[in-house]
Amino acid sequence: MILLDTHVLLWLLRDDPKLGKEIRQVIGGRWPTREIAASSISFWEIGMRLQKGRLELPSELNAWRATLLESGLVELPVDGEIAVRAGLLPDMHGDPADRIIVATALTGHTLATADREILDWPGQLNRLDARL
Repeated sequence: MILLDTHVLLWLLRDDPKLGKEIRQVIGGRWPTREIAASSISFWEIGMRLQKGRLELPSELNAWRATLLESGLVELPVDGEIAVRAGLLPDMHGDPADRIIVATALTGHTLATADREILDWPGQLNRLDARL
């Protein structure tokens, strides 16, 4: 399963040119088979951006999320195991959402991100550079 970092999910849905051709092909090929996921923390992160006026969506957040899930996106929940793993990640920067997303990916998923700190993180993480 490919886990999309929050910004990658937003880039995909906005057809942002920052999202690379290779990752677009990967996502396009796996979306129909429900092999593309987002952490539930991404929806929290998006809600925070909406509240601060730093983001606009085509519809209300709950409706937008429901549409994504109905179209094939898989939502991966944050549970206690992921929370503990996120808190104990060695050498990871302090952003809580990033830590949770990385901890979620470590449960057996590949993380698609353009976050330089995550791409450079020395931990054992399967990752794809979303700019490629």
